[in-house]
Order: sequence, then C-alpha cells, then structure tokens
Amino acid sequence: MSQDKPRTHADYRLSQLDQLEAESIHIFREVAAEFEKPVLMFSGGKDSIVMLRLAQKAFYPAKVPFPLLQVDTGFDFPEVLACRDRWVDRLSAKLVIASVEQAIADGIVIDDGKTTRNRLQIGTLLNAIEENGYTAAFGGGRRDEEKARAKERVYSHRDDFGQWDPKNQRPELWSLYNGRIHEGEHMRIFPLSNWTELDIWHYIGREQIDIPSIYFAHQRRVFRRDGMWFSESDYNPCRAGEEVVTKQVRFRTVGDLTLTGCLESEADTIDKIIDEIAIARVTERGATRGDDKFSEAAMEDRKKEGYF
Repeated sequence: MSQDKPRTHADYRLSQLDQLEAESIHIFREVAAEFEKPVLMFSGGKDSIVMLRLAQKAFYPAKVPFPLLQVDTGFDFPEVLACRDRWVDRLSAKLVIASVEQAIADGIVIDDGKTTRNRLQIGTLLNAIEENGYTAAFGGGRRDEEKARAKERVYSHRDDFGQWDPKNQRPELWSLYNGRIHEGEHMRIFPLSNWTELDIWHYIGREQIDIPSIYFAHQRRVFRRDGMWFSESDYNPCRAGEEVVTKQVRFRTVGDLTLTGCLESEADTIDKIIDEIAIARVTERGATRGDDKFSEAAMEDRKKEGYF
C-alpha cells in the first residue's frame, strides 16, 4: 500500500496549550452549572488575567456570569491596578473590592504593626466571601508554583471557618469533581492547576493578552534586602545601610509591593521572557516573594487559615 495515501479523517489531536485551555474551560462551566454563587478572585496579575481570559472564552458570546473579587492590600503596584481596571472595562464585569484598609477600620482584622498586609488579606477575604454568600471562589494557583499548592485539588474544600485541611481532600478521578458543601462552607476552584509558568507565558503570547507592564524589563529605582531587589516606595522605606540604585528589572510575580521582589533582567518581550523562564531553576514565588521566606511551610500555614 502506498505510503502517500491521503488521510480519510481529520487529525483531532490538540496541542498542549489547547488541552490545558479545554480542561480549564470545562472546569469553569462545571462550576457555573453546579454552584449557586461563584466569584473569580482577580488581582490583575498574569495568572488571574489568564484565568479571566479562559472564563471569557468559556461563556462567549455571553458575559462572564460571575463577579470579580480583588482583595486590596493598599500596597498594590499602580501598573497592576491600571491593568485590572482595563480588563474590568473591557468585559463590562462587576468588580468587588475587599479592602484590607477598610477591614482594619471595621475591626475585621487587627493591624498590630508586625503582621504584613499580605497576611491580613486572609481575614479580609474570608469576610468578603461570607458577607457576599459566595459558594465557590476561582483562584489562579498553579501546582508548580509552590509545594503547598502542589498538594491542592482542583476543587479545594473550605470548612465553615474558611480553613483548608490538606489531609482531608476529595479524590478527583477521571476529572470528576465533588462540589457538595454544607451551609457556610465554600470551595476554592483552581482551573490553572495543571499549568506551568511557561505554559502561562506561551498562552499570553499566543492570545496577545494584555498584562501589567512591570512583567517586562524596565528601569526602576530599587534597593537590596534579604537577597532580593525591592521597589523604592513610601510604603517600603529603606532601612539603615540600604541604598537605592537604578536597575533594569522585571517582576515574575506581583503582589504586595512591600514583599514582592524583582529580578535583574533584559527580557522586554514575551519571547525573551520565555527563554529566561525556560532555564530558571527557582519558581517565581521562591525567587521573589518575601512572604514565602518566613519559613519552609509559610504558604501552607497561610492556606490552612484561608489564604488564596
């Protein structure tokens, strides 16, 4: 038989990105069908933006059928907030902002002068979920990010105190998800669980997704602390012996600017960022997040209390 015989059927094999996209879209549709009041946690960072793009695709041409929730520390990067607002305007989405500052004023969380705003997000988030009656909250966590997140299921159960028990999780064989919850409980949903940082950047490039400019290399006034470069800011004054210098840097992850470091980089395009990440041996959180350096189990401890 000739080796050049034409095919009699189409090739339905998907690329890796298409498979990940299809899985995430399936998760969004499952949650929308199963839960009474879902919400998408949206920080304006690259992972939550990809997650929002997937939600947009999942329900197109209809609007995204749930609101967006941002927990605002008051110490967010202006570039991230600007990008957040562009996405909200672009999709005509409803944005709910849970302010740490307001939570402190209302006595929901206590600012003792020692606890970081990042940790104060926990009580602020749990109060917003309870106050608005959300039964499922989408998060942009990925299993390659941090070892505590590697333990998490796609459907991650939270008890009526908003807490997570890593030893008591539900099986998810054959992508079958158990979304049963009791009154007062909720689920955290992670549609990007099987994505890697490299997948995220390939998808951003393919889809031409709008992201904050600080992910790309730029000139910034920074100072060195705990082995990382931090932005000069009124919220983050230099300590004795710290000197502000101008460097060409970019951010691999964004969050509370008092805890989020940047790295020296020449990567000012998506292709260059992909090349840079491909040879990196430390995850973005391990490399540039001060809140994960307090202890070996810092992230897991926060997640048990109700963190993202």
